[in-house]
Amino acid sequence: MQRYPRDMRGYGKTPPDAAWPNGARIAVSLVLNYEEGGENCLLHGDAASEAFLSEIVGAQPWPGQRHWNMESLYDYGARAGFWRLHRLFTARQLPVTVFAVTSALARSPEQTAAMQAADWEIASHGLKWVEHKDMPEAEERAAMAAAQKLHAELTGARPRGWYTGRASENTLRLAAETGEFDWISDTYDDDLPYWRDLGPRPQLILPYTLDANDMRFATPQGFNTGDDFAAYLCDSFDALYAEGVQGQAKMMSVGLHCRLVGRPGRVQGLARFLDHAQRHEGVWFATRGQIAAHWAAQHPYQPPLRPTALDRDAFVARFGGVFEHSPWVAERAHALELGPAHDSALGLHSALTRVFRAASHAERLGVLQAHPDLAGKLAAARRLTDASQGEQASAGLDALSDAERTRFGALNTAYSKRHGFPFIIAVRAHSKAGILDAFERRLAASTEAEFETACAEVERIALLRLRDMLP
Repeated sequence: MQRYPRDMRGYGKTPPDAAWPNGARIAVSLVLNYEEGGENCLLHGDAASEAFLSEIVGAQPWPGQRHWNMESLYDYGARAGFWRLHRLFTARQLPVTVFAVTSALARSPEQTAAMQAADWEIASHGLKWVEHKDMPEAEERAAMAAAQKLHAELTGARPRGWYTGRASENTLRLAAETGEFDWISDTYDDDLPYWRDLGPRPQLILPYTLDANDMRFATPQGFNTGDDFAAYLCDSFDALYAEGVQGQAKMMSVGLHCRLVGRPGRVQGLARFLDHAQRHEGVWFATRGQIAAHWAAQHPYQPPLRPTALDRDAFVARFGGVFEHSPWVAERAHALELGPAHDSALGLHSALTRVFRAASHAERLGVLQAHPDLAGKLAAARRLTDASQGEQASAGLDALSDAERTRFGALNTAYSKRHGFPFIIAVRAHSKAGILDAFERRLAASTEAEFETACAEVERIALLRLRDMLP
């Protein structure tokens, strides 16, 4: 049993209606990352200086040494950049979510007080702004607990949202296991919130962004001017707004850093984007906490039906009849590398048909021969499987006139004698007359061609059955 954990299906072709308040066509989440004073620094007990997200593109850690230029660049974010952004947002009365590194908050009491006075949502961005990928799980769990404790001491309440950013493969699970967060944002995989089973209760995930994010001012092939940033944000907004007009409203996150977009040569780009967004009707500027509360109310957690989580016996019991009287197809499919993408009708059909197509000619013939005749003796004796009985009834094959019954009987006999297996067709996709027409036409085909046609019809029947069972 191989299970692939990454979920590449998500909401699929038809995402849910976000139903944002007042019919808004887009939800915009402005996120200010407050990291200054929480970065790698010998003064903070770290082994080397910071090397990430500054004007020094390509910087390297200095083991055992303070990096004065790096520290000074981070200091700018706290001393000047924060206040420039604070004025911008408060003047427009826009809600803001702060991803606050807790040790940075402890070193910035005036900025913390200003965030609270503006009624900004302050979420946790971890204890320190450091890399977690090599951190032992127990150490990361302890750091998370320390961050929550210090956050409460500094702000008067424990954080309700979490984003580590420089995360490990354990981060999302560890945050969910605390059971204390209304939302977690350590993913970048969707334009809408979604639920995941990770901890003691279902966890709501609010995906974040690394593209509509001023961090690209500090990365190769990134933004060079405020106009670059504004153009990208406006294009992102316009694409999502258009989807909202078409009834598929989404969420747009905008990632900001005091030391980056807080520079005077860049902040005007952010202001131009805000002008653009605020000129549109139906725009909901909201904190992530507000978005999470709305989603939880409008789209409460629904326990998913996950075929790939079933053990072998349960899986075969549930799906062993999808290919008529051929449980071996489900048995072999269960052993494949399956994951969330297969927890749907189309996904599971892909796995089952893969097994069927890889089987020997004799095995595939056995599947064909396991199918009943149309309106045949088994139907008359009411010995069809529930699936076959419902399918034949959907085309009116359970209510034939004597003449129709005689014709079907003759065709069944002639077809089986010529080809060696019953006539198979996805009857739910045809009328009675259409079935008889196909019967006559296919009776004259070569057995080789008819074998392939019958196998294709078996696969179509399987998909229809799975759609009755799964989303």
